Amino acid sequence: MKAIRVENLSKEYQLGEIGTGTLSRDIERWFAKVRGKEDPFLTIGEANDRTSKGTSNVVWSLKDLNFEIKEGDAVGIIGRNGAGKSTLLKILSRVTSPTTGTIKVKGRIASLLEVGTGFHPELTGRENIYLNGAILGMRKKEIRRQFDEIVDFSGVARYIDTPVKRYSSGMYVRLAFAVAAYLESEILIVDEVLAVGDAEFQKKCLGKMGEVSKGGGRTVLFVSHQMGSIAQFCTTCMLLRHGKLDLIGDTNGVINHYINEGRKDIGFRYEIAKTPNRDMFITSAAVLDEEQKEENIFKHNSPVIVEVEAFIKKWISNSELRMIIRDNRHLNVFTTDLELNELHKKDGSFTATFTVPGNVLRPNDYTVMLALLVPHQYHIEIIEEALSFSVFDNGTKYAQSEGTDYGMVFSPCITALKQS
Repeated sequence: MKAIRVENLSKEYQLGEIGTGTLSRDIERWFAKVRGKEDPFLTIGEANDRTSKGTSNVVWSLKDLNFEIKEGDAVGIIGRNGAGKSTLLKILSRVTSPTTGTIKVKGRIASLLEVGTGFHPELTGRENIYLNGAILGMRKKEIRRQFDEIVDFSGVARYIDTPVKRYSSGMYVRLAFAVAAYLESEILIVDEVLAVGDAEFQKKCLGKMGEVSKGGGRTVLFVSHQMGSIAQFCTTCMLLRHGKLDLIGDTNGVINHYINEGRKDIGFRYEIAKTPNRDMFITSAAVLDEEQKEENIFKHNSPVIVEVEAFIKKWISNSELRMIIRDNRHLNVFTTDLELNELHKKDGSFTATFTVPGNVLRPNDYTVMLALLVPHQYHIEIIEEALSFSVFDNGTKYAQSEGTDYGMVFSPCITALKQS
């Protein structure tokens, strides 16, 4: 069964002053609206690309979206800032209406779009719980049945009879999420607001969303920039770009597509473009294979070598060279530091070599961050995405289950089998 069906959905926003500029055109627009016709001036518009200056005062925050979501699906929605993610959720939640297109929703929707959504600041936490339940069409006894669980999950029992205008942003989110998750709606919509909560509460929220989706059969839509959370929780993922649906499908595949777009300009060699005015700086770096040849694709059991060249104009005491390897979800796989004191305070160039042994990095795409720093004091230089490379599985038993998440690293354990 389909929980949500969206057909030809578009949302237009006008920049600057609202109006066509002339009274006659405003009347023409109004007359088309009362007759149920499309706005005659909507064709004048541009895609919502915030990186370029347009020529029109009309932009399409969303343009011609078509998709279906099944009941019980957990769907992640990703994309860069300004891609239209929050606009889509607001339209689905009926906070705003679409300019064109149709939406068919089966069931009640509980939304958590921003801190304090649906809360009245003058009412207490207790009163807001009942208010939100009433908005969803629930009876008072139904809300009362869930009340204790909501308060316990939110962790704000001490403040439940205090007006929510005195809550911190974290307390707001805790109570708002608990209300949305526990009150009996068929569809749960959650925007990036969970980032306001602490790590423990985020973990509770993800667990609860998984529970209501898999155990309760509720449909969940989740917007986040944390790819790890999307991959952990969502079975399906949508990628929006400039207001258009770029890709929808398996979560890992969509996340890889999204992240690899940002890696197109990252190669397996980094070279300085212009000599900076710093006492120490990195001049070049490269990813090498065991034969010292530049490479960006490695077998899982082959070593990966990162060679870094740097220059010292003036010695900085206690300085170090740091390398961090990150996977395709921007999670740090590991960090290693090289103390530079052994150079005996000499000026000039030096070369550092980092070797990652074979059977350590699991098959994945990786980026390398390089930095010169004085630990616990300050960074001299940071190159966030200096290099990139990929590791593939060339014949382990895990290769039969390609795409399965079996850990962050690929290192074999030291094991022993003893028969008594």
